[in-house]
Amino acid sequence: MTDTGVLPGSGPCLTTRLDQRFWWLVAVALVLAGTALGVEGGRAALWCLTAAATVLALALLSRLRSLWLRRKDRALHRVLSDFLAADSVASFVSDADGALVTVNAAAKQRFGPGRPETLAGVLRDTIANPAALLYRLQDQAAATGTATEDVVCRSGRMRISVRRIGHASYVWRIGEQDDPVATREAIPLAMVTVGRHNTILSMNEAARALVGGRVKALDQLVTSLPVRPGEINEISTRAGPMSCVVAERASHDARRELFLLPNDTGEIVPGQGSLDYLPVPLVKLEPDGTIQLSNRPARRLLGLSEGEAARLTDLVEGLGRSIADWLTDAAEGRGLNRSEVLRLSKPEKDVFLQVMLNRISENGQPALIAVLTDATELKTLEAQFVQSQKMQAIGQLAGGVAHDFNNLLTAISGHCDLLLLRHDRDDPDYGDLMQINQNANRAAALVGQLLAFSRKQTLRLEVTDLRDTLADLTHLLNRLVGEKVTLKLRHDPELKPIRADKRQLEQVLMNLVVNARDAMPEGGEIVIDTEARDIAEPLQRDRATIPPGDYVSVTVTDQGMGIPAAKLHKVFEPFYTTKRTGEGTGLGLSTAYGIVKQTGGFIFVDSQPGHGTCFTLLFPAVDAVPDTVRMQDAPTERGPSSTPRDGVVLLVEDEAPVRAFAARALRMRGLTVIEADSAEAALDLLSDAGMAVDVFVTDVVMPGMDGPSWVRRALEDRPGTRVVFVSGYAEDALDSAQADIPHSVFLPKPFSLSDLTETVQRQLH
Repeated sequence: MTDTGVLPGSGPCLTTRLDQRFWWLVAVALVLAGTALGVEGGRAALWCLTAAATVLALALLSRLRSLWLRRKDRALHRVLSDFLAADSVASFVSDADGALVTVNAAAKQRFGPGRPETLAGVLRDTIANPAALLYRLQDQAAATGTATEDVVCRSGRMRISVRRIGHASYVWRIGEQDDPVATREAIPLAMVTVGRHNTILSMNEAARALVGGRVKALDQLVTSLPVRPGEINEISTRAGPMSCVVAERASHDARRELFLLPNDTGEIVPGQGSLDYLPVPLVKLEPDGTIQLSNRPARRLLGLSEGEAARLTDLVEGLGRSIADWLTDAAEGRGLNRSEVLRLSKPEKDVFLQVMLNRISENGQPALIAVLTDATELKTLEAQFVQSQKMQAIGQLAGGVAHDFNNLLTAISGHCDLLLLRHDRDDPDYGDLMQINQNANRAAALVGQLLAFSRKQTLRLEVTDLRDTLADLTHLLNRLVGEKVTLKLRHDPELKPIRADKRQLEQVLMNLVVNARDAMPEGGEIVIDTEARDIAEPLQRDRATIPPGDYVSVTVTDQGMGIPAAKLHKVFEPFYTTKRTGEGTGLGLSTAYGIVKQTGGFIFVDSQPGHGTCFTLLFPAVDAVPDTVRMQDAPTERGPSSTPRDGVVLLVEDEAPVRAFAARALRMRGLTVIEADSAEAALDLLSDAGMAVDVFVTDVVMPGMDGPSWVRRALEDRPGTRVVFVSGYAEDALDSAQADIPHSVFLPKPFSLSDLTETVQRQLH
């Protein structure tokens, strides 16, 4: 074998660089020594001699390190040579420059007894331009430690793998690819490899025999471009134009592999064995759906064994109409060349197929060729997109509904509070007023649920310990589960705190426990486990990716009837429920999902029919906050002042019933209230410089100018005024606007009489 030169490496190896550094440092030392001899003055000469000695010492250290590394490399090469000697795969050891150090017996037998200097020289007669390929693989191995690539060569296809050993040695192994499909010449189907710009890179023997020789461009083979995969294309052969079904498989480096199935006179020539080599799932059908012929990829996709009789109508569903009618239409020439997405009738998992039908004629009778594609990933992405669109639409609807409902509920509950102040418990009307008040609160909670699963509610996040939260909830949970069900709590002693809205977290846990209770009508045990979890690598679960970090997990496990696999992926959808009418709204789990996701956590469900259900909640753990810091950060709670401070409040609210209630409530606390029904009216009132105002109470969303806009303008002349923003929308809609307004707080609607007065008085104080 004749060598073709040295493989271009990514740079000199370490020992070479050390040798270069040695001679460079020696040269610098000589220059400094010569300078010392020519310098007049003792101090300057001494300095130059000291520098020369230092540089020379560095040169000697570099030389010693180079010698040590070379000795280490020689020892490593001896070990590798002994290790690879009996290897049945052709193996080589090279340095960073591609020079061969060791060649085992299998390599000499395969590539000849000669001893080339580089691996590029070994592969010169086997691969076109081997230096570029080897450089790419070695560069990847230098970065990641290993690299592998399957290469098409004259004798078929070989697999070249390389592993970096030590600092500058590489072990190369060259073997035939194990897959029987790999050798193009062994495939009885015509196969063509197409590169960029439709250049034909290679043709196997079957393709050359079909076409009548080697062609260089795809337009010389296919009469009408572009190629239509899965359909009948006309190709040029030695016998003239011929119809072929073309199957396409993407390869590496922007290459495509085209398989040609002759379809002359409407009959497929290749038999069952030939079709098995085709990488595209292909099925031949009778018009009634009976499978006459299928290749190996199709059987694997459909879950069939070789020779098993089956009908496509029994294997797929979900077209929206009868599968038999669809096949009949295709056999009669209607609806061809249009793909349909169907679902396999497998209860254990969802598998979707994209099916394209082509009509052929066989012995004068119509038949169908079905090209199948696994569309499960595509349907999963589509489902994620639809779910995202659904949640966005519901979120927009919930936001609008919440705003209008919260205004109505504020007026209802507010005026009810005013009436309750004038009625004692013994009054006959007191019970009716309490019913109005309680139902208004229930309506407010329902609006909160709408905002929760659309992730638009206002959360009050705080650092909390799940053990404390569950301890506070234990009494209530035991009352909820009843006498037939036993509730058991198990805690991890090393549990870290989390950051969550305690009230909303309690709602999530109550929802899960109530669902577990309802799943066990005959009684059983519910177990709530808390555990500290350390996730070292990104974790894929369902459609979520959990990033690494410390987490706190909560599992709620029951012994109930379980959830069927077909319904498991729907449990978090809003308004979906398996309960009978009147027993549930279908908002419980969707609300829990929204709260957990808005908190930054994850929620998953596992269930087996007849064996119970387990809900798993994962929350990011946080470091414990010292009690002194929590006390300092916690807002000071002030009850209604017995001697309220006099103050002037400018109340800006476009909803007349809400404005009337709020004005009366504040005046009852001894405050002076100035009312305005719009931002423009408020600015007109404030144009009077003699008017003193202590607090602005304003709605956020109003016709015309919104709350933050008019407040900013008013604060230019009254910079010390406190602000209370009220809104039926979530607080996060105000965050960016409120951030640059000092001394401002947010009060969500619906609010009670005491909520409003206490918030305003805290601002005054």
